[in-house]
Amino acid sequence: MFCPKCGKEIDDAAVVCIHCGVATQNAGAQQQAQVQPQIVINNANTNTNVAGGVPGLQAKNKWVAWVLCLFLGGLGAHKFYMGKIGVGVLYLFTGGLFGIGWLIDTITLLFKPNPFYVA
Repeated sequence: MFCPKCGKEIDDAAVVCIHCGVATQNAGAQQQAQVQPQIVINNANTNTNVAGGVPGLQAKNKWVAWVLCLFLGGLGAHKFYMGKIGVGVLYLFTGGLFGIGWLIDTITLLFKPNPFYVA
């Protein structure tokens, strides 16, 4: 192979002419031959938390809580279901806060989203 500028003979695999320093035709071919690194993105995105990523909250079914409140609200069954043991015991001994707490809970549970989250 000959240099395109000075015309002197150079090696066939040469990238630069050793006589004049000009890049040969192999320079472009070698740059094209360089392989780009392959990038692998592995986004599994497995969220093991409950309540959309907020730890410490538990999802409860609105309708289960409402039926428990409707039929066993005076005994505080819906409060025990929601994990509120202290209030459940209070409802148990006072008959659903003398019926007033039971009535309020029966109505407010209808307006909660399903599922709703409790701490």
